[in-house]
Amino acid sequence: MDALSLLMEGFSNALTLENLFWVFAGCFLGTAVGVLPGLGSSMAVALLLPVTFALEPTAAFIMFAGVYFGGLFGDSTMGILMNTPGQASAIASTFEGHTMAKKGRAAQALAVAAIGAFIGGFISSVLVVFLAPKLADWSANFGPAEFFALALFAFVATSSVVTDSAVKGVLSLLLGLAFAVVGIDGVTGTPRFTLGSPELFDGISLVTVTVAVLALGEVFYQACIRSHKSEHRMIRPKKGTYLSKADLKEAAPAWLRGTAIGLPFGVIPAGGADIPTFLAYGVERKLDSLRKNPRFGRGAIRGLAAPEAAGNATTGMSMGALLALGLPISATAAIMLAAFKQYGLQPGPLLFDRSADLVWALLASFFVAMVVLLIINLPFALLWAKLLLIPAPYLYAGITVFCALGIYATSNSTFDLLMVLGIGFVGFLMRVNDYPLAPLIIGMVLGPLAETNLRDALIASSGDFSVLFDGPIVITLYAVLVITVVVAVRNKFWGRTPTEPK
Repeated sequence: MDALSLLMEGFSNALTLENLFWVFAGCFLGTAVGVLPGLGSSMAVALLLPVTFALEPTAAFIMFAGVYFGGLFGDSTMGILMNTPGQASAIASTFEGHTMAKKGRAAQALAVAAIGAFIGGFISSVLVVFLAPKLADWSANFGPAEFFALALFAFVATSSVVTDSAVKGVLSLLLGLAFAVVGIDGVTGTPRFTLGSPELFDGISLVTVTVAVLALGEVFYQACIRSHKSEHRMIRPKKGTYLSKADLKEAAPAWLRGTAIGLPFGVIPAGGADIPTFLAYGVERKLDSLRKNPRFGRGAIRGLAAPEAAGNATTGMSMGALLALGLPISATAAIMLAAFKQYGLQPGPLLFDRSADLVWALLASFFVAMVVLLIINLPFALLWAKLLLIPAPYLYAGITVFCALGIYATSNSTFDLLMVLGIGFVGFLMRVNDYPLAPLIIGMVLGPLAETNLRDALIASSGDFSVLFDGPIVITLYAVLVITVVVAVRNKFWGRTPTEPK
């Protein structure tokens, strides 16, 4: 009960008028910035770092937490409405969410996302309060071999889950890995695949690729393909944001399953919320295929509910990992770690003793932020849905401008703007030829993690590859990986019709 009494003290601090203001400000800014393609919670936190010099640490981190949680919902909002997710963690929500929007259920889709974000974030916040001291012991069991096995599992799972063509999924993954290895080798210090260009020595930014492939590629697709289709018309959302009892009954199990999938990934540095959202989507898709009347591909609520709950569950747990271990799980958490150091604070077990007031006020603010996001987003779901009424030429022109502004604000480089244009054309070609974009993003996110841990494991074992299969966690991960591949192959062959080519 000691944790509960400390949490109550944290609420007394977090619920002051000043801190409530910063919670609202953070949630609103996070949602608003997340709605804009190319601008996500990580960029919002980075841009707010200079501003926080005038704030006390508690107020600053309460605002950062609001931005973190609000950014996830904002990212999903644009993905649902316009199929241009702000960050990779929102990609899975677009598959069924955008289909719902095209059928006039944009407001209901946003309501499903808001409730899913609330459930995932609230449950993860409860667990963080009571389980934070145990996070260090659990995460300490992961070494280089375990992290490499986890990355490999994510590669295979993502390539087979989000597309019906394993070949296209693998090719997309390889392209992402190719982008990830460009730049200076961290071990030898030699340039790799830079073509002699100093601008590529720092590598290709994930933000650049995400914006180019997801946002700019979609703009090119809309301009070149959709505009020539006679059936193209503006999508008009239907009135009403309320979910029916049938909708709630359909979404409830997916919210809980997505939360369960997202929680463990908040402690493992495996790319933040990207992987669990795809895995949650994949689980729901597999379960849906067992139904007599499968709904995926036609705007299935479960395909949206699970990724949203998984994403926020991961975010909540990742904040716990940052506070208890000093372990940044995502780009936003890494920026927040820099903010802690800016104030002379070092996240970790000692932070709970030395800055208990800040820690427990911040943990209490997680619960407040969940309620605030629900208040902000549920009543205004129809207002966000009205973005669909903006004429497509103006809307996509605006998206293009924000893409360019977002990239230039991040890098201050014209070279990156040209790179966005080139990679955007690649994204357009992938879109036209039905190549999945998710494996590409996952390859970029986890490629460096997989490479670093593979090399660390081999260096520690003097080149003995058997170290990659040593340990119960590694064996379990590879066993689950084999089962996943076998089930995927079995489903491919069982799903064939007699008229399909072998």
